Amino acid sequence: MVSWFLGFLVFGGFIAGIIFWGGFNTALEVTNTEQFCISCHEMEDNVYQELKGTIHYNNRSGVRATCPDCHVPHNWTDKIARKMQASKEVWGKVFGTINTREKFLEKRLELAQHEWDRLKSNNSLECRNCHSAESMDFNRQSPRAQAMHSKFLITAEKTCIYCHKGIAHKLPDMQGVEGWQ
Repeated sequence: MVSWFLGFLVFGGFIAGIIFWGGFNTALEVTNTEQFCISCHEMEDNVYQELKGTIHYNNRSGVRATCPDCHVPHNWTDKIARKMQASKEVWGKVFGTINTREKFLEKRLELAQHEWDRLKSNNSLECRNCHSAESMDFNRQSPRAQAMHSKFLITAEKTCIYCHKGIAHKLPDMQGVEGWQ
């Protein structure tokens, strides 16, 4: 009788674990779509509209970056950590700290700096998921881009986000930001 109970407990725990893991991963993937990201008007009306006017949205090759491509790491553990950080953004939605265009613009520099810091700390990992130094044709770049990419990609002194702020979204008001020209 005890062995049946233990067997049932182990089997039930195994099945419950599969259901929990499947549900968790399903929820993780649902929240990792552009449709989910722009489901709140703050994102759809602000940064998504800006993205639509960039090369990352519409280009000659037809390859398009979505919100999670740039803002959510692909590696599972990094993805979980990013989702936990993003809960603070949900807090802003729930408590109305960015629920109007004016409030969003007031917080925009702070939000952007958090994202830039994240990309600096992970060596612009999300950029590098699509762009690689090995695939770049320096001869097709402007002389300035050739010089900068040759220097920084080889030395790893700087990462993509140091120079490419505002590549997919408008820059916030940068007056008073140290090191900004």
